[in-house]
Amino acid sequence: MAELSTVARPYAEAAFKLAQEEGSTAQWSDLLGNLATIAADPQVKSMLGDPALQVGPLTEFIAALVPGGLPDVARRFVTALADNGRVELLPEIASQFHTLRNSAEGRADLMIESAFPLDGASLAELVTSLEKKFARKLNASVVIAPDLIGGVRITIGDEVLDASVRGRLAQMATALQS
Repeated sequence: MAELSTVARPYAEAAFKLAQEEGSTAQWSDLLGNLATIAADPQVKSMLGDPALQVGPLTEFIAALVPGGLPDVARRFVTALADNGRVELLPEIASQFHTLRNSAEGRADLMIESAFPLDGASLAELVTSLEKKFARKLNASVVIAPDLIGGVRITIGDEVLDASVRGRLAQMATALQS
């Protein structure tokens, strides 16, 4: 949803700038991940829609749900979100923060969809070759997708490399219809 991402962007950028100044981007990333999980919970979501809920109790409720507690600066961040009625943006803020962190560290997320499980050596070789191709470190995750029939489909950001049998069949069908 474009509107949510637009509204969440300044909060994500502010959190990222603060985390960089503190030298704690990893901690903030984990914290925002926890906050996003809390905000996405159906019971919490239903509470967020209650106009009678005060900012202070809402902040304390969320802080109590965070494993290990909520540092003061993060508590103020959540309070600012609550003051502006933006707590429901936490999943989008966490996502954008993750993207900003990856960009700053020269990293990218890599999703490999494979028809069959990949052994460690094959996966390492594939990731190494993709890191050379894209000139950045990749955070790989593998999903088994039997509907691909064979091969792999690789997604890095908004780029998709489809080397699956299903993808090739779709290309052939398109070529035959043209």
